[in-house]
Amino acid sequence: MSSLPPGLGTTTQDESPDVTTDIKSQDSKNYGMSGLSSFLKMEQNDHNMFAIGSDVINYGLDLSEDSQVLKNLASPWVETSRSEVEPYFSLPSSIQPDNIIPPPGPCDLKIQSFSDETLFYIFYMKPRDTLQEYAARELVSRNWRYHKDIQVWLTKDSQVEPVLISPDVERGVYIFFDPHNWTKIKKEFVLHYSSVQA
Repeated sequence: MSSLPPGLGTTTQDESPDVTTDIKSQDSKNYGMSGLSSFLKMEQNDHNMFAIGSDVINYGLDLSEDSQVLKNLASPWVETSRSEVEPYFSLPSSIQPDNIIPPPGPCDLKIQSFSDETLFYIFYMKPRDTLQEYAARELVSRNWRYHKDIQVWLTKDSQVEPVLISPDVERGVYIFFDPHNWTKIKKEFVLHYSSVQA
């Protein structure tokens, strides 16, 4: 017969069945319906203190407005929270908007100085944003066109002149920007003008 670890059997060697029954009745008194009724009546005992908690100010924790605890502790549940909690912080004076000289200009003026790769980054990483519109306008002004069917940007290769097949179709060498590999690819292509967004 296998022996169970101490405490897992119904009785141990030193206990009689009467002692085990006594322990079970004590547990049901503390943790059963009668224990719940004392909890609901808010009787002050050790079990209620663990269930309800106690006022942390009684233990010397300072929660006044200028307390360092409030500035450093975002939330006691920060590891388990599903929404991000922003802790209290302040910007250094060196990066305050009033202290930046010269002040940054509007984006539509500054975007002209960006490289093609930066414009592609803005276009693909800022969907449905004003920046995406500014990037698209600047790419169009640099002779890039967006192909609606294959959804990539392309431009004519300046070293090879395209051949007109029909009034709205031409064949030539084009440079495509591949957003998946983040590279420019040169290849021969038949372009339908109706597929290109100007």
